[in-house]
Amino acid sequence: MSEIATGTTSLLRASLSRTGKWAASFAFVSGAVGDVLNPLGPFAAYIALGAAVAALIIAIAMVLRLVLAAKAMPALIFATSAAAIAGGVYGIQQQTNSQNGVIAGLVPAVAELQQSLGIVSQKVAKIEKTVTETQKTVEAVKKSTDTVAKTTEEIALTQTRQTQQGTETQKTVDAVKQTTDSLAAGQEQQQAQAEKLQATTEQIAASIDTIAKGFAQLSAQGGAIADPKRPDEFYHNARVYELAGDMLNARRSYLGFAGFDVDAIDPYTRFATLLRVQDGKAGAREVLGSLAEKAKAPSIKLVHLLQFDDVQRLDKLNAFIAANPDYATAYFLLAQEFSEDRLGSQTLADKRSEATALTKFVSYEKDGGLLKYFVDQSQLADWLDRSRARLTALGDVLDPSRFVPTLTPTRSNAGWSMTISLPEPATAISWRLGANGPFTETGMLAMNDQRTGKPMPNPSFELPDSTAATNIGIKYLDIRGRETGPFDIRFDPDSALQQGNKQILDQFWTSWIAFDAGGNRGLVYFTQMLSFRCAIRQVHYSLNGTALDKEIKMPPCDAKDPYAIPSDYQPYFKVKDDVKSMAVQVTYTDGTKSPVREYKRQ
Repeated sequence: MSEIATGTTSLLRASLSRTGKWAASFAFVSGAVGDVLNPLGPFAAYIALGAAVAALIIAIAMVLRLVLAAKAMPALIFATSAAAIAGGVYGIQQQTNSQNGVIAGLVPAVAELQQSLGIVSQKVAKIEKTVTETQKTVEAVKKSTDTVAKTTEEIALTQTRQTQQGTETQKTVDAVKQTTDSLAAGQEQQQAQAEKLQATTEQIAASIDTIAKGFAQLSAQGGAIADPKRPDEFYHNARVYELAGDMLNARRSYLGFAGFDVDAIDPYTRFATLLRVQDGKAGAREVLGSLAEKAKAPSIKLVHLLQFDDVQRLDKLNAFIAANPDYATAYFLLAQEFSEDRLGSQTLADKRSEATALTKFVSYEKDGGLLKYFVDQSQLADWLDRSRARLTALGDVLDPSRFVPTLTPTRSNAGWSMTISLPEPATAISWRLGANGPFTETGMLAMNDQRTGKPMPNPSFELPDSTAATNIGIKYLDIRGRETGPFDIRFDPDSALQQGNKQILDQFWTSWIAFDAGGNRGLVYFTQMLSFRCAIRQVHYSLNGTALDKEIKMPPCDAKDPYAIPSDYQPYFKVKDDVKSMAVQVTYTDGTKSPVREYKRQ
């Protein structure tokens, strides 16, 4: 402090020696001029106030070190001198109540000068106006002075705060630097550990085969490993803890296995099952989702998408397969989406989708193509056994010629009755004639289908007897409301009539021949064959043996009235009393022959 005071005193003395004389002289002249101009206004007071304000501002600037003291000191001396001299003049004016100034009262020549210049003869009104304006100026200057003082205080406060903030900022910077150094050191350590772990993984678990062998060996030994380091050890512990009911440690072990990012399906499907039991499907989806975001192994992503619901799950699974068409295990999981266990009841489309996916999955078994996806080989064996069993149960569902609708035309005197047979339950059936045009629904029966619990669609429709050969389109809605078809079925009225008659003849062959019917002794009736003759080309028979050396001549088929017997044709012939039996064989219009049928006379 003594050094600072000594320096300030030296600077003041040097400034006074250089500027003191001219500053005092100039200040004295300013005071004299202000005194001479006093009739116009209190200029001495104005000069004193302005110089005082200037001196105050310069002093504050020097204290705050906003300007160099060496440069500001002469100005400070001048402002201080001017304020002191002008203030003194103004004080004397007030004490002597001199309106024309102190000098004019002492020196008459100055008073005459004022009168010659017209200063004193100014009108009182102008003087009063000037005084009023001067008063306003003084108030404005005072207000400015207050503002300057307030601003000065704020500047000082701000500078203090900035100094404090600077100190705190420096501390923060030092802390951040220390933290950064610590993080950098931690990252280097983690990187070293990761590299060490990667090296260990590459050496110990270079392939799923290696992990699987290690897992098999550990499973044979039994018991949990105290300090697991390899993926097979983590998976082994997870299974041991899970089977023992220790779900917390099982969960930790599964997470430890997931940290190796091994592309195997069975650990993650088992982990997902555990998570669903503990956290529900939403919880399992969240945990596996966080793993899937970090992992590169497709198996984790595959198991994650299985945690979604129904349609969303199926869409995501199809998208995964589209992006990974050779990822074998995805096809087994896709098959489960269409299985009876999942759906409860299957449509034909569901069965075909299941069979297609299972066939694709099993096809990868060749040359051990599925081994790389499983750590626990028993899980692979289970999947394969289930796939083969389901394919056996599904049979030839993939045969395109099977499981299609069929039409059974039945001819009556009024026309055709078309009966539709479907390969699965339906909720609606439609048909149309030809390859184009709208479909017509068959309508509903007044009963429910026990298989669907819904009204049963009418399985038949009628056609006029004049219908020509054409294609008939059939389509239906399955139990899930999915449209199946259309299926084009060929309809030939002549062929349909022949096939229908043949079916009846084969089914009711015991009615071909009737001995002594209606008490008509000695007559043999063949009325049934005659009614369905549109299917018959020839009828051979023999009596009392099987020589088939005789023929019954049938009238031509009348397609318009096929079952009518011509009025001029007799449906019987006479036999002697010694005829005890009759053998008959029918040759049909399609070239086939019936077995030789033998009829005994009673």
